[in-house]
Amino acid sequence: MAKLAVIQSVYKNDKPEYLRLSLDSILNQTFSDFDLYLGIDGPIGNELLDVINNLVDDRIIVVANKDNKGLAHILNDLLNLCSQKDYEFIARMDSDDIACNNRFEKQVCYMDNNPEVDVLGGAINEIDEKGNNRNHTVRYPCTSEECRKFFSKRNPVAHPTVLFRKRFFDKIGMFYPTNFVRNEDTELWLQGFLHGAVIVNVPDVLLNFRVTEDMFKQRRNGREFAKSQLKLRKLINMQLGYGFIATIYAYAMYFLMIAPSWLRKLAYKIMR
Repeated sequence: MAKLAVIQSVYKNDKPEYLRLSLDSILNQTFSDFDLYLGIDGPIGNELLDVINNLVDDRIIVVANKDNKGLAHILNDLLNLCSQKDYEFIARMDSDDIACNNRFEKQVCYMDNNPEVDVLGGAINEIDEKGNNRNHTVRYPCTSEECRKFFSKRNPVAHPTVLFRKRFFDKIGMFYPTNFVRNEDTELWLQGFLHGAVIVNVPDVLLNFRVTEDMFKQRRNGREFAKSQLKLRKLINMQLGYGFIATIYAYAMYFLMIAPSWLRKLAYKIMR
């Protein structure tokens, strides 16, 4: 049995070239003792299928859903499969990002040396749609105490960089929640802090995070997403006792999320 399981989803709007680069970065890691669970979330085009079908690696397990159920659902399907086996760690990866080749080696080594840690993330380096470096590194707080404080405004870890100790899900008693629109990871961190999980980051850059123009466009469910985010933020502030300033910040983020795309793009540049 491999020590690590990697869970990654693919759906119809993913770009084949991004997916190929992402998968190459995982399959060529310096740490090789892992299985890659690739979840296909509904029908995808032939180009994406070709990328997947051309992979020749015994570590890949492909799970295909006939219908598009959403990211949280497909991740939960993959976690259900992983929970039936004896993995020690479970890592996340997105299909448009590129992992540093020693990402897993660094994370597994850190977890082996710090058995109290339940969730480990790291810094991200931003790249653009063409893969060019944007010369911007986003770093997250390293200690558990700093992560909890940081969570009053933003998520304490970059979701695509996360490596979970398998017991984390036993500790919080759940997988990814599905009751908040596109906020599947935020509630995980809330439940983690409520159940005494230790969430930290390494200062090292673990992956190249792709920033695209689509990130700043007003999507069809943009207002619904903003409302869901505000509701969850208010719940977080109440349950973790962050106070009035955190609530004001939550409302400010709500108005920013429904603002014109040029303003969101400017705010992203300043706040990151």
